[in-house]
Amino acid sequence: MVIIFQDRRQAGRALGQVVRDEIDEDPGADDAIVLGLPRGGVPVAFEVARELGLPLDVCVVRKLGVPGQEELAMGAVASGGIVVIQADVVHAYRIPQEIIDAVVARERIEIERREAAYRDGRPAARIEGRTVILVDDGLATGATMKAAARALRPLARRVVVSVPVAARTTCDELQLEVDQVVCLENPEPFHAVGEFYRNFDQTTDAEVRALLAQARLAQARLDGCEDGPGGA
Repeated sequence: MVIIFQDRRQAGRALGQVVRDEIDEDPGADDAIVLGLPRGGVPVAFEVARELGLPLDVCVVRKLGVPGQEELAMGAVASGGIVVIQADVVHAYRIPQEIIDAVVARERIEIERREAAYRDGRPAARIEGRTVILVDDGLATGATMKAAARALRPLARRVVVSVPVAARTTCDELQLEVDQVVCLENPEPFHAVGEFYRNFDQTTDAEVRALLAQARLAQARLDGCEDGPGGA
């Protein structure tokens, strides 16, 4: 029987308990960091970070939508300029390179805007040499998560993808991209992430900022310092 999550926060609490057990044997877990994929992955990541007592930041990734059918991903672009293209979609819809380039350019601008807005002028968290736990609310094709993973692999000591629900084939593909994949549910057939949530309302930029601010305050209390982890 497939679990239906009440909302992203409830899914994050369930996921956090499993992730905690999974990383207990990681010698670098004390210096790990949780990164949520905005927007929907951030409420899930917030609960995972709270369960593990770890700092929270974002990894901004944008889906590259097929022109005229934007909900269909032909790829994704992540912070740092990493682009992942879904070759089968590009081929099936005969999308020319100039169209792909235009969509990538537009989404890179949006990535810069969101990074500035979400962090309120603070620098991005330090990734080098750390275990990074990448969190989203679920994975269908996994294009955005692949882009995020490829952006982080050269920097992080270890990359763990953690989601409440995902297509099984997507998890299998991600095993080749990261060090570990933690997923609570792999239902078949899998059509859309929202099918597995009772409440799947869109997460807003304001909610992302509020959760990041709340996480910084909580981490500051854990660290016993006024400013919290910031870009540490």
